[in-house]
Amino acid sequence: MRLTSELYFLVLVASATILMWIPYTLARIMTRGLMPALSNPDPSLPPDPAWVERARRAHGNAIENLAVFAPLVLIAALTGVSTPATVFAAKLYLIARLVHYCVYAAGVPVVRTLAFVVGAAATLVFAVTLLDRIA
Repeated sequence: MRLTSELYFLVLVASATILMWIPYTLARIMTRGLMPALSNPDPSLPPDPAWVERARRAHGNAIENLAVFAPLVLIAALTGVSTPATVFAAKLYLIARLVHYCVYAAGVPVVRTLAFVVGAAATLVFAVTLLDRIA
């Protein structure tokens, strides 16, 4: 199997997703200190800032969506399906997920939802393309 553009963007998406914990973890360390942040949760410690909780939820959402997007990209690569639409969808998915994470953490509600919908649409491009190849 060769490294298609879609697989390249999947690697970028997965890499970005694995790094999304860093900002909110650093913020927790700054708020609570290193050892308390690394310990079990303690209700007597200061709460995380609101953006930290939003970043954690955005990270969780990125993981949930990657669980749907990644298999479709892998199936496309394994079956030799690569079209201009799937290449564009892979790029769009990466951009949408980065925007989603940033605006979710920043607390921008409408743009967050639009970014989510764009990412979902990019995922559907893969599903529709693959299903079209089967028919």
